[in-house]
Amino acid sequence: MRESELTGDQLLQALSTLANPHRLRVVAALRPGRQYVSAMARQLGISRPLLQMHLRKLQAAGLVTAQLELADDGKAVNYYSLTPFALHLSPDTIARAVHTLSDGEEGR
Repeated sequence: MRESELTGDQLLQALSTLANPHRLRVVAALRPGRQYVSAMARQLGISRPLLQMHLRKLQAAGLVTAQLELADDGKAVNYYSLTPFALHLSPDTIARAVHTLSDGEEGR
């Protein structure tokens, strides 16, 4: 996800998704590399269901991806990774994005 390609709706979704301390911690935990839910939940000190909810929101915003794999014991394990992204906010970036928002009268 590159900022120059973001529509207003995508920028708004990314910013609102990242405006949560748990989700910021998830992004930081995934920075070194992919992880599975149980290990990440232990690392972050939150429940697996809560973590999975935050991961779904990050995935919906295009900030993380999931890959289901079979472990050696035959259990299915979901590994999460960061999607490379860079968000540079400036008045110019916001002005360009506003014209592509689906809500309101901007850009219409």
